[in-house]
Amino acid sequence: MKFLLSRRFRIGLIVFSFVLFLASSIINAQTIPEDYGAKGALKDPRLTYEKALEYAIEDEYLAQERYNKVIQKYGQVFPFPKIQAAEKKHIEALTRLYNKANLSIPENQAKQYTAMPASIKVALQQAVQAEIDNIAMYNRFLEIKNLPPNATKVFTNLRDASKKHLVAFNFGLSQQQ
Repeated sequence: MKFLLSRRFRIGLIVFSFVLFLASSIINAQTIPEDYGAKGALKDPRLTYEKALEYAIEDEYLAQERYNKVIQKYGQVFPFPKIQAAEKKHIEALTRLYNKANLSIPENQAKQYTAMPASIKVALQQAVQAEIDNIAMYNRFLEIKNLPPNATKVFTNLRDASKKHLVAFNFGLSQQQ
């Protein structure tokens, strides 16, 4: 019983608890499903307009949540705050398409798929890849036959915005080197 009260045991218990706490924040984020967001859109062999809307809003939810986590942990680091605000507008544009098509808007599940990045550099690297995937996703959507004209405009605008985000994230990453 004396070992339970020893200083060495108590310090070990504190260190173990701290490591467990840190690991749980990483573990709590689940792996993004293969059929979710841009990754899902790029793999879907039978892409429809309705499914494209679903993938698009999922991907915008993911981006917004990723940038929320970066700002939460590291503060107002360029270019995350400005692009986070843009993601909100992207979601609003997609919501208007959902409403026009009389479709139910999917619930935002992005929190369960995003983890706190280990560093600003890692966050920027992830953002670069996410924007590359996002651009490819919107390019694929623009190939859908009989796409409503308003959807063509929104998908084009969102793709073009992602191109600008990609430039900003690459610039931010170049400053980390």
